[in-house]
Amino acid sequence: MARRTRAPKLETRTTRLKLAVRRKPYFAVIAPGIGLGYRRNAGAGTWSVRVSDGHGGNWLKGFSVADDYEEANGDSVLTFWAAQDKARSIARAGEGSGERPATVSEALDAYEANLRARGGALGNVTRVRFNLPSTLAARPVGLLTAKELRSWRDRLVKAGMQPASADRTARALKAALSLAAKDDKRIINAAAWRDLERLPDAETARNVILPDETVRAVVAAAYEFDPAYGLFVELAAVTGSRESQLLRVEVCDLQDGPAPRLMVPASRKGRRRKTERRPLPIAPALATALRQAAAGRPDDAPLLLCADGSRWRRLDLIFRQVAALAGLDASITCYALRHSSIVRQLVAGVPVRLVAASHDTSVAMIEKTYSRYIIGDPSDAITRLAMLDLASPATAPNIVPIGRKS
Repeated sequence: MARRTRAPKLETRTTRLKLAVRRKPYFAVIAPGIGLGYRRNAGAGTWSVRVSDGHGGNWLKGFSVADDYEEANGDSVLTFWAAQDKARSIARAGEGSGERPATVSEALDAYEANLRARGGALGNVTRVRFNLPSTLAARPVGLLTAKELRSWRDRLVKAGMQPASADRTARALKAALSLAAKDDKRIINAAAWRDLERLPDAETARNVILPDETVRAVVAAAYEFDPAYGLFVELAAVTGSRESQLLRVEVCDLQDGPAPRLMVPASRKGRRRKTERRPLPIAPALATALRQAAAGRPDDAPLLLCADGSRWRRLDLIFRQVAALAGLDASITCYALRHSSIVRQLVAGVPVRLVAASHDTSVAMIEKTYSRYIIGDPSDAITRLAMLDLASPATAPNIVPIGRKS
């Protein structure tokens, strides 16, 4: 353990509370280039660390509350002596580097930039930011604990978020924190988020399957709301593609002819690096409408744009209004069109492998999520031949006795 520094004015709560309330912290040097700061507030004071960057400047970071009015807990409330140890742990290995340890908010900024460079889904960051309290956003990544991350995730469920959505949000945050730890070797608490267990109900699928007449009503409501958005929704209903995939479809991906089709880019889920495109059939009338809407655009321009030529944004809010026009529950999202497309093909007897390929997923995921809709299994018909149906009238057994030879 490092040798602790004495600072009579800051060592006890009694002496600290005698200090004048001010915005500028009181500092005590605890190591070369490292200072422990105490900010005297009207309420409980706060601890911070100031580290020299080796070039005449420094960076300052607050990290916990002082034990002025409540007992220290070794984490969010610290004594002067514990604050010294925490300040050194934040500053060590970074002394003279000029780099301040990243906060959770800054880790999300870096993760967003990384996703943009890799062509990933930026909605992962947006989802986390929307559900992240300001206190946790300002927390240094190197000080996060498994308890506070678990508490944050559990509060999302308590507030009404589905377990699967809470887990998905937590996974996006874990990815951002892992990137921060990869970039800064001072962050050695990766176990705090790496070991965050999944919720027990997170794997339960709650897929909304819409009957065909309801899908038609949704498409009609979308055209009524905005003809340009109507094309978007109709294409989502016909192909079963994700919104993120349709946003990346280009004008050159529309192939005309007697049997028109659309080359839809694969999703950017997982570790996929190369963008592939799959041909999906569409109706001639839809192909004609898409060609007319894209008239005058270059081949590499997006196929689906707003009426004013801008890109689509906040599609979730737009679909919510369309769902209301169609008389649907507000909880139903555009993803229901994808679920409905998958089930429609399974019920029609399309081979599972083909359904998986056209919807950019795997056979294992189809069987896991939609197994109850896979009714084309020949074993079903064979088993029914020997099924006992007590509601049917009994029939005489069709048995011919074999006579004995005399």
